[in-house]
Amino acid sequence: MAADPRYRALMNVSDFDFDLPEELIALRPARPRDSARLLVVRGPEGKLEDRVITDLPHLLAAGDMLVANDTRVIRAALTGHRASREEGGPPIEIDVNLNRRLAPHSWSAFARPGKRLKPGDTIVFATGLAAIVISKDESGGVELGFSKSAAALDAAIDAAGEIPLPPYIALKRAPDAEDASDYQTLFARDGGSVAAPTAGLHFTPGLLDALTAAGVKRETVTLHVNAGTFLPVKVDRTEDHRMHAEFADISAETASAINATRASGKRCIPVGTTALRTLESAAANGQLSAFAADTSIFITPGYQFRVADGLLTNFHLPRSTLFMLVSAMMGLDVMKRAYAHAIAARYRFFSYGDACLLLPPKG
Repeated sequence: MAADPRYRALMNVSDFDFDLPEELIALRPARPRDSARLLVVRGPEGKLEDRVITDLPHLLAAGDMLVANDTRVIRAALTGHRASREEGGPPIEIDVNLNRRLAPHSWSAFARPGKRLKPGDTIVFATGLAAIVISKDESGGVELGFSKSAAALDAAIDAAGEIPLPPYIALKRAPDAEDASDYQTLFARDGGSVAAPTAGLHFTPGLLDALTAAGVKRETVTLHVNAGTFLPVKVDRTEDHRMHAEFADISAETASAINATRASGKRCIPVGTTALRTLESAAANGQLSAFAADTSIFITPGYQFRVADGLLTNFHLPRSTLFMLVSAMMGLDVMKRAYAHAIAARYRFFSYGDACLLLPPKG
């Protein structure tokens, strides 16, 4: 009997810990993008190869398919003011990070200082852009209602906001004009993410041309990444963790193309964990098909992959759900050894860092 794809090994979160020197956290991307280093982890034994991103066309076979996430990062970091509750008092500055679109004119968000807000308050961000606090929770989360229609709201947010850098970069420096392009993939199409699908940041037009010349096919899916991707795992056991939900979408045409590729014996290689989670969510019933819904899929060792035959991904945080995912694909011992090699070899980590190409044996 085939293994149940829903099966998970019951593990301690501490099993996924490792020591990462802080200086290996990349604060800027490689230039050009495709000059980033690439650690290939191959086969059941996890053979390691030190390469660069421009080697990718030579590491894949003609007929293989890369599947990227075409979400676009919006300028989700907003600064506004709430009117003083004391007559004549100064307005209160409020920093807001949009998190997830709830409706055409409303977003969930994180606000600081959240304790200075209550339902019914108005936050004015810029001329013509304001929001009413609909509700709030104890953790600083708020639901904001905007008066503008979706298209006008998107334009106003784009004009007033800044690119929301990951917290481990934002603690070191402020976003600047370079991030507006650096933190956006060339696949970006549909706005809705507050964090980039960072494996896609390594691609350049020249690399795409080289992949096409090598016979490597491409498709895209959509998963709008929200700030939950940065939330730490606070439980001791993996089975007690609950993933955040994100909206994912794959068309029937894309699903058919991927199914045909795999049926021909070629590989489907997602570009990043968000693309992988989209594919695996859309194949929950065993066959990849069209999908447009929230997903909170949580992939840990013991998971049986339905669609992904490999993965191109960046290096992830210790104890994170993403390190659990790559360990599910290659094995925890293999990935700990790969990460130890990457640290010793001074690979650059996280969103603006270097990449791994995971190539398990095709079963």
